[in-house]
Amino acid sequence: MEMVNIIIAALFMLVILYLIAQVFLKPIKLLWKLIINSAVGLVLLLIINFIGAYFSFILPVNLITILIAGFLGIPGLLLLICFQLLMT
Repeated sequence: MEMVNIIIAALFMLVILYLIAQVFLKPIKLLWKLIINSAVGLVLLLIINFIGAYFSFILPVNLITILIAGFLGIPGLLLLICFQLLMT
């Protein structure tokens, strides 16, 4: 009977450790995804600025535009281009 209690306690401890690991790893995964998407957004903004320089079109590169391009991807870049065209 004592062996059964030890096995149940060990399984319970493994479940608790799994839940604790999930609580700590989810925000880290989300942070890495945000960093990678923002880096891709920055690269896309720089490409747009490089090509747009031939047409006198420049998007500002700051934290807001990088995050918009990172979160939304290509539609975010199109949104930024439309905003820039509306502002000029």
